[in-house]
Amino acid sequence: MTDRPDPAPPRDAADAVASFDLARRGPLAGLQHFLHLYPTMVPIIVLVLALAAFGALAPNFFSAFNLSLIAQQVAVVGTLAAAQSLVILTAGIDLSVGAIMVLTSVIMGRLAVDLGLPVPLAILCGMAGAGLAGVVNGLLVTRLRLPPFITTLGTWNVFLALNYYLSGRNTIRSQTLDAEAPLLKLFGARFNVGSAVLTWGVVLMLAVFALLYYLLNHTAWGRRVYAVGDDLESAKLAGIRTDRVLMSVYMAAGLICGLAAWSSIGRVGSVSPTSFQEANLESITAVVIGGISLFGGRGSILGPLIGALIVGVFNSGLRLMGVDVLWQLFATGWLIIVAVAIDQWIRKVSS
Repeated sequence: MTDRPDPAPPRDAADAVASFDLARRGPLAGLQHFLHLYPTMVPIIVLVLALAAFGALAPNFFSAFNLSLIAQQVAVVGTLAAAQSLVILTAGIDLSVGAIMVLTSVIMGRLAVDLGLPVPLAILCGMAGAGLAGVVNGLLVTRLRLPPFITTLGTWNVFLALNYYLSGRNTIRSQTLDAEAPLLKLFGARFNVGSAVLTWGVVLMLAVFALLYYLLNHTAWGRRVYAVGDDLESAKLAGIRTDRVLMSVYMAAGLICGLAAWSSIGRVGSVSPTSFQEANLESITAVVIGGISLFGGRGSILGPLIGALIVGVFNSGLRLMGVDVLWQLFATGWLIIVAVAIDQWIRKVSS
């Protein structure tokens, strides 16, 4: 007699086994697996809970004015977080994004106002400078094999020094920009959506995230970015030119910093070499709270957008409740700690 393979179990039996497996894991393990599959749900849940809590506790929190103000306040940091996200997805980190942004704004302002270049040309030169700064970071990481943390810590100081040198530590005031380079303040212009008042900087932020979402989820480049962040050596064995991917990521991050620079001029109404001093940390905060893993290779690009909104909601809600700025920082610090703890817990999910 010839041995025959056992027949496949009936569908009902397979479903029963799957149900037993889920029951054996328990609700907490089930939640862990769910969040492992959909990590963006963590910041979404936090945002919904924060909106509900502050809506009940803070006066006028859900007014159109306050909600639109939150969007305006996170526009610059949110755009910067998009740049930071690309680098962190490759298991790196960029401590220089804020310095690149401020340096680019100074370049744009000085070329347009001091040298009299046509404003569109000054903006293009500033964007080219931002892209070049990203290329410098990329070359140091890919060619010299320096750790991204140390590399960008060093270039942060270099770009900051260039910023102070080119600006002379002087601010180009709003009145000067209005007279000589009003286009630089484009993204600070307001428009109404019903009773809400938004700025073009908010539109720019949303456009950047929409573009990156498409690139990361629907192109070969996006799949390679995730592969490099998930396992660099495996990506090399799969034939991915990892150095080229990393270079493209750092250059793209630099260009997004250039867009954030243009947006920041509109936001503050001037070109200041000392503006957005904590932008580096704020961008990392948005990324971490947004559910992108600091270990790379996991997370949705939409997460940092939600993370930036969470920070904006907390700051606005606590301010409306009359809470001191000190405790706003305290709350943000705990948000970061909890976000990292949740990420570690999700990564330990059993197969």
